[in-house]
Amino acid sequence: MLERGRFDAVFMADTYGLSDVYGASANAALRGALQVPLHDPLLVVSAMANVTRNLCFGVTCSTSCEAPFALARRFSTLDHLTQGRIGWNVVTSASDSAARNFGLERQGDHASRYERAEEYLEICYKLWEGSWDDDALVRDVERGVYVEPSRVHRIDHRGTHFSVDGPHLVEPSPLRTPLLYRAGASTCGRALASRHAECVFVGAPSKPVLKRTVQNLRNAFADAGRDPLSVPIIAEHTVITAPDSAQANEKHETYRRVASEEGALVLMSGWTGIDQYGFELDAPFEHRESQAIQSAVEAMSSADPGHVWSIR
Repeated sequence: MLERGRFDAVFMADTYGLSDVYGASANAALRGALQVPLHDPLLVVSAMANVTRNLCFGVTCSTSCEAPFALARRFSTLDHLTQGRIGWNVVTSASDSAARNFGLERQGDHASRYERAEEYLEICYKLWEGSWDDDALVRDVERGVYVEPSRVHRIDHRGTHFSVDGPHLVEPSPLRTPLLYRAGASTCGRALASRHAECVFVGAPSKPVLKRTVQNLRNAFADAGRDPLSVPIIAEHTVITAPDSAQANEKHETYRRVASEEGALVLMSGWTGIDQYGFELDAPFEHRESQAIQSAVEAMSSADPGHVWSIR
């Protein structure tokens, strides 16, 4: 359907744990089907790629949980299967429930997660760009040589968080490195984007906040020595479609009627790391220190000068 509609790409968010900050329980998330059940989007992409030729795919994968060697191999595989139509939204997981699924007690603090992400990307670049020479795959039947060993290299990475020998197991793919996205606009997030992102997603509750977010990103790109206008910034926007305005308005009213306040609080609690359970909904939403998605807290608590946002 997306290919017939001439869409450029489909983007899939992902998470590795249940939203269990709200009321210190995952029950509300399960009741409301909030990011659960959740299939592995990388496997979904392989099926979608088989029935499309032009549609591109962006997938969220975290540097906080999985090993970089395994993720690099999956993206190389998808780059081959999609013939260069794959992108990676690079995120650092804030969810402690995700950390516990990967043998950790909790996620690291905000700064340490981004330090890990830098090393993670360094390893992926070594595997994608440096492990196989362009002419390593010779397929020489006469000599009985499929891959020229001298043209495939170990990466021998030894770092703070990871040790990876290599070499990469997949021959060079069309892109080698997938298109790299970044979502989020915290100080650490902007710094990571300025060094790596080819595209940035942002969300904002008002035009003044969006303007400030975009300007901060442009400044970060300039400070990193990049053309600040060379990296596309895509602003989140919800569009409701129907054959005519009356049907679109009717659909909008249906959405409003069935929307769940509890569901919204579950998601916001998980994103911000601040448990909203038991708070008066008309109480002011204020900035509090958190190790979760800091840009969400900052944006909502400083959206418009003089305007106080309630939890509702």
